[in-house]
Amino acid sequence: MAFTFRGGIHPFDGKAMSKDKPIQEVFPEGEMVYPLSQHIGKPAVPIVKKGDRVLMGQKIAEADGYVSAPVYASVSGTIKGIEKRRTLTGDMVNSIILENDGLYEEAPRIPVRPIADMTRGEVINIIKEAGIVGMGGAGFPTHVKLSPKNPDKIYYVIVNCAECEPYLTSDYRRMLEDSEKLVNGLKIMLALYDHAEGILAVEDNKPDCIKKLKELTIDEARITVKELKTKYPQGSERQLIYAATKRAINASMLPADAGCIVNNVDTVCAIYNAVIEGRPLIRRVITVTGDAVRFPQNYLVPCGMSYEELLREAGGFKKEPAKIISGGPMMGFALFDLSVPTTKTSSALLCLSKDEVADSKPTHCINCGRCAEVCPGRVLPSKLADFAEHNDEERFLKYNGLECCECGCCSYVCPAKRQLTQSIKSMRKIALSHRKK
Repeated sequence: MAFTFRGGIHPFDGKAMSKDKPIQEVFPEGEMVYPLSQHIGKPAVPIVKKGDRVLMGQKIAEADGYVSAPVYASVSGTIKGIEKRRTLTGDMVNSIILENDGLYEEAPRIPVRPIADMTRGEVINIIKEAGIVGMGGAGFPTHVKLSPKNPDKIYYVIVNCAECEPYLTSDYRRMLEDSEKLVNGLKIMLALYDHAEGILAVEDNKPDCIKKLKELTIDEARITVKELKTKYPQGSERQLIYAATKRAINASMLPADAGCIVNNVDTVCAIYNAVIEGRPLIRRVITVTGDAVRFPQNYLVPCGMSYEELLREAGGFKKEPAKIISGGPMMGFALFDLSVPTTKTSSALLCLSKDEVADSKPTHCINCGRCAEVCPGRVLPSKLADFAEHNDEERFLKYNGLECCECGCCSYVCPAKRQLTQSIKSMRKIALSHRKK
């Protein structure tokens, strides 16, 4: 039996273009750019200056406080300067610029010991020191997530293996090629919580991954491979927790409030790399795909490499792209400048031709209710969009607008082609900013 949640949709998945392409390591030659804000929290603070020579895996920026994360050089070379550069979201962010020397000389690794000889605090400190953040998109520092107020009340450690976003196959390839590393990364996290059960939550459209993970965990009493129904947004944190554990959380709660810790595949592999091998987070797997890409592929990419150089690795365009997206088509960011750098949270570069991009104009709502039927947050998207468009924050909050997870299901099914998600997302941002004051 496959587990699931209420609502959701079944969009064209587009994964066939890259799912059977093994991960290829890339070695950039161009300038590397390291934004100091690749995570939620305070930006990192530079500890290098112009003219310094640095090695691959050397720390170049220190975490500024508890909710922050250090940044490491992913190649060797010389620091060109520290200046504001544009990121994939369009923001201008203080960044360290590194001239890549192409030598890839490695710095000494983070000191580690056998995990059995380390305390819980020592393990979490290594994860913090390695600069690991949530690599599924949010970028929340992982050491903070792994440090709940009551560790004894964590009952589930969940690895998000759903990868429900269309076109993306980086987690799929990780599960196949680095499955032992993934399982051992989960075991590291389980060592932090005495009462927790480990769950590898995989959508049932990945039978090869399910088979391999079950074989590796057959003798692991604390680990279960749980098959989830293939449906978008199965990988959304709240929906994943409900499907895997039947525990419900709302927008005001953290997963730890329901006794859960959730991390995605790449993050768990990064935890293994740090705790067992002493490697900081300097690379991640990125899918380059779409019908406009000449050779769709999954790449192991040094963070800081430009999307432009990464696209060249995939042969460039074979068609004129009508839309270029960092991430997936449902929750990604439209890119207007390919010179921006990849970061710890980059998961995909999606290039679609006009054949794959809808060209439609919004019309008036016909009150069909489809948006409410598919909404996994159980809100009324058409109403919330109306309130957002009229700047009515009071009614937006009264109708539980903060429960929206910005998955895009409502916009996808709307026959009137209203920009529901975009309107709601804008008002959520305003409402959340007012709450912080």
